[in-house]
Amino acid sequence: MAKKSKTQKAKASAARAQKKVEQESKALEEASEASKKIAQAQQAQPEKKGLFKKAEATPEPAPKPASEKKQEKKIAKKEEKKHEPRKGLLGFLYNVRGEMRRVTWPGRQDVLRWSMVVVGALVFFGLFTLVLDRVFAQLLPMISGLGA
Repeated sequence: MAKKSKTQKAKASAARAQKKVEQESKALEEASEASKKIAQAQQAQPEKKGLFKKAEATPEPAPKPASEKKQEKKIAKKEEKKHEPRKGLLGFLYNVRGEMRRVTWPGRQDVLRWSMVVVGALVFFGLFTLVLDRVFAQLLPMISGLGA
């Protein structure tokens, strides 16, 4: 399976974020519809007068779907694990492993391309240094007058 490029990862991340926003907005719409229904039901009931008037009941929030509750539990567990410090050498190695998974490793083409750039730069600066050395070796005796 080919690795995803950074652009593909970014697009996938943006798509997940958009989907999450849509789900949240849908849940808010459902909650607002439920609160509207509760308000309508309360208005439909005749108001009692007299000494034994019941206190107004506070509307109960709409029950959350089971899948949403499961997701919240998973998120809470992940958050707990993230903030749980690990100690000792094993904890250090565990953290190193986690960081190494986050590294974006270059592909074979990238490594070859940049290796050629480095070798080219070494050759260029080596030749440049050689030319300067030869030129100054010729010029210094003439300038100082020691070679005359």
